[in-house]
This record gives sequence, structure tokens and C-alpha cells, in this order.
Amino acid sequence: MSEIKLKAEARTEFGKGAARRIRRADKVPAVLYGHGTDPQHVSLAGHGLMLALKSGANALLTIQIEGAKDQLVIPKQVQRDPIKGFLEHADLLIVRRGEKVVVDIPVVLVGDAAPETLVVTDATVLSVEAEATHIPESIEVSIEGLSVGDQILAGSVTLPSGATLAGDEEQLVVIGSAAPTAEEVDAELEEAEAEVGIERDESDEDIAETQTETSEESGTDEATDDRQ
Repeated sequence: MSEIKLKAEARTEFGKGAARRIRRADKVPAVLYGHGTDPQHVSLAGHGLMLALKSGANALLTIQIEGAKDQLVIPKQVQRDPIKGFLEHADLLIVRRGEKVVVDIPVVLVGDAAPETLVVTDATVLSVEAEATHIPESIEVSIEGLSVGDQILAGSVTLPSGATLAGDEEQLVVIGSAAPTAEEVDAELEEAEAEVGIERDESDEDIAETQTETSEESGTDEATDDRQ
């Protein structure tokens, strides 16, 4: 994973008011911490940080602070506005070359499951230990030929070179389930619509069937009246 350099400014003002002023200037308040050092409060260009994070959740960043030593970091926690999605704050973990860190790596499914098999992903990330400067971008999990009832556990996943599993080997990653029938899907959809108050319009087939049933019932009633 290549390093991305970002320039930062040291922060001397704190609190909600200061944070709002930083965001209005299209910047993001951030904290650098780790390795027993005092936390460093900085502000980063919002657009630059957003582009860096698009390269991966565990992007390797070199933070350049004027008048201070450059710091090699990885994102530890990023807060976004729940509605507009812009970056509100970032916690950045200081790392050293050659050291290992525990990070969550996204799971990517490859291959095709067996026919009539619904692939259910139970874990979208796996916790692994890897060198800070060689963190894999993703973990490929093959579902080729996966059948109903088959399971893939974390311990059976082939990890990228240099990475070792840091989580539970028995963690369920993927399971093969029976694919629902068209009737089951339609019934579930109709039930969900009913819960939120959506009423379906009758289809042409339903209308024709209702008319047929009504006609048959009317014919039966007339025959009954004749017999009386």
C-alpha cells in the first residue's frame, strides 16, 4: 500500500465552536496518538483527507506538520455527518515501519455459488494482524460451488501474504442458504408493503379471476332460485 502525504496545521483552539470554524473552512479536526506520545491536535484539508480515505479504510498516511516531525499514521476512527456525509473528525493512529497492527479488512466474495443457492454474508470484515506498511486492501473469499448448508469460517479463509487472523477462527463468514421462490419473495414484499400501509392495485389476472368467481357464484344462485 502506497503512502499518501497530507499537510496538516497544528490546532491551538478546542471545543465545539473551534471545530465548527475548522469545518466551515473545509477542513477536518483530527487527533494523532500512539507510541506513548502526547496526542497531537491538527486540522487537515477535508477534500484531501476524503480522497485519501477512498483509497482504503486502512490508508497509510504521512501527516506533514509545519515545524514538527512527519508522522506515519493509519485511520483508527472517522466520524461523518449522518445526513450529508462530510467528515467531522478523524482519529489517526501513529505507526512505525516494520511494526504490526491489528486492523479490520473488507471481505470480497469471488466465484459463483451452486444453482439455487443464496449466498448470505455474515461477516463483511475480518480482523487481521499485518505490518503497518503492508496492510492488505481486501481479503478474497471464494464461494465457487458453494451449496445450500455450506459454511465458510474465518479459520478456513486464505489470508494475503504477511497477514494472520486476529479474530475468532470459528467466526462465520459466509453460509449457503436455499434461494426463496418467486411466490415467497412476492409474499414477503406484500407483507412489508402492508406494514407501511401500501395497498397494491389488483393485476389484470386478479381482476379476471375475481370476475370469474363472481360470475360462477351468480350462476349458482340463479340455479338455486330456479329449483325453488
